[in-house]
Amino acid sequence: MSRRKFIKQSLLSGFGLASLNLIPFSSFAAKKKSYTKITILHTNDVHSHIEPFPDNDPKYPGMGGAARRAVLIKQIRSEEENVLLLDAGDIFQGTPYFNMYGGELDFKLMSLMQYDCATIGNHDFDNGIDGITKMLPHANFPFINANYDFNDTILKGKIEPYKIFIKDGVKIGIFGLGVELDGLVEKKLYKETKYLEPVGIANKIAEKLKTKEQCDLIICLSHLGYQYKSDKISDLKLAKKTKNIDLIIGGHTHTSLEKPTKIRNLSHKNTLIIQVGWAGINLGRLDFYILKDKNYSVSYQNLRIQNKSF
Repeated sequence: MSRRKFIKQSLLSGFGLASLNLIPFSSFAAKKKSYTKITILHTNDVHSHIEPFPDNDPKYPGMGGAARRAVLIKQIRSEEENVLLLDAGDIFQGTPYFNMYGGELDFKLMSLMQYDCATIGNHDFDNGIDGITKMLPHANFPFINANYDFNDTILKGKIEPYKIFIKDGVKIGIFGLGVELDGLVEKKLYKETKYLEPVGIANKIAEKLKTKEQCDLIICLSHLGYQYKSDKISDLKLAKKTKNIDLIIGGHTHTSLEKPTKIRNLSHKNTLIIQVGWAGINLGRLDFYILKDKNYSVSYQNLRIQNKSF
């Protein structure tokens, strides 16, 4: 089958073949309240896992798959008014689909799922900075990163530090952070990209989003990793050393969290951290219930993606 025909069939017919049983989502906010509900859906480290794992896989039998994820996302969007779909990086590398298509199929499928934005992981450099640039036209969504300086590269002006979304009057600022590339990625692949210390950048961006842009919610799409035994910066350390960040959506360490981790930040308020493993076997869902005074409560689900009949 030709490359063009394969991609066309994957895009146009693949999503219609999957079905899954969904348990209706219930929350503590079922009682009548004056609140706005914002639903955040998220993935990380999908690593070109377009198809589900085989049924005989010893760890993830029959789990994952882009078509099944699309069905789940579509159903949630049919039930909720204010949905954002985000990815925390490492979209590329991991299956022959990346070797053959270089990320084109991944970006086109994510565009069909209507991702709102994504950040960049270290493996997204595996075909070099030129490979990222070549694939960007296939992504109908922006990439955000605030601590990679691309000014001396061909990605200059193509990656934004943050994006702002407004859902039902709620202003949501989202910025991205990436892991240090030195030691993870060959210099010839990321070329003149400069890594900037993320804590200072995060505080600066979050302060801007809070005060100048007057965002009601601030989300960090992080590919720093959940935690390390070393002094390396992680999501846990980032949360402790910053303020104004309501939610960190993580990646890189393939950590699967069944509930958000709560960390007291520099303002002695909670910053939540979430991450959903890898390979697209889960879709994270966090619902913000925002009151008129802009205080909020949350409810979370780590949704397993697997084939079930209705």
